[in-house]
Amino acid sequence: MPIIVNLDIVLTKRQMKSKELAEIIGITTANLSILKSGKAKAIRFTTLEAICKALDCQPSDILEYVED
Repeated sequence: MPIIVNLDIVLTKRQMKSKELAEIIGITTANLSILKSGKAKAIRFTTLEAICKALDCQPSDILEYVED
């Protein structure tokens, strides 16, 4: 898939655990795990906004396009 999810990298830089982020943004750890693994088919803008707000980052810090 040409979209790479760099959420683990941003979490590490912010010294935050996935469980903590999931609680802050109001989704289950299972759903966050699906997103982190790149297996999610879509992401809601409200979820992306909440992640960016919680991690003080931009969407481009989390999502990256890489040509096949």
